[in-house]
Amino acid sequence: MKIHDWFDGPYPARVRIALAEKGLLSRVEFISVNLWTGEHKTPDFLAINYSGTLPVLELHDGTLIAECTAITQYLDVLDGYPTLTGQTPLERGLIHMMTKRAEIEFLDAVSVYFHHATAGLGPQVELYQNPEWGFRMRDKAVRGMRYFDSLLEHRRFVAGDAFSMGDIAVLGGMIFAALVKLPVPDECTALQAWYARMQERPSLREWHSMVERGAPQN
Repeated sequence: MKIHDWFDGPYPARVRIALAEKGLLSRVEFISVNLWTGEHKTPDFLAINYSGTLPVLELHDGTLIAECTAITQYLDVLDGYPTLTGQTPLERGLIHMMTKRAEIEFLDAVSVYFHHATAGLGPQVELYQNPEWGFRMRDKAVRGMRYFDSLLEHRRFVAGDAFSMGDIAVLGGMIFAALVKLPVPDECTALQAWYARMQERPSLREWHSMVERGAPQN
């Protein structure tokens, strides 16, 4: 398998964490697509993923799977024992619900703030910016932090009793928030405590190690 991504991107982080959780990192070849130079918006990459986003999973037969949730779903069932996306219909429903909420209310809102109300990826990539919309999404992201804080006051994980794709989506939001220096409100102690616990997972340690090794040399 190949993964087209960028080594420290918040969305690629979601799939790298999932790979580590499933013990699949050794089976993957990572293909670097430089976000900061806009490589993901070039015609060559758009032929791989129409949306011009990362990451993309490429299978041995040439099949391409984009979108973090779709990639994680595929990876999770390869061994016949899903641990990230749920085993029962109820678990699957709750995990997918919380994953979508993490995207809409937090992670994607941080992304819009980054692309519209900061320098983003630079003028070669950010061809249109609406700062007012960006700041609105910044505020939405903070509300999302408070929402997940309220949930984590009463449960150990985002979607229930076990680590799941929902937790990985919120981790993506936290990673992106740190990248754009968007602080978690001080009163969100449950969210902060959860995030500290997550850092102890081997998959998070492996992701941090990959980031520390730095950008690939092309």
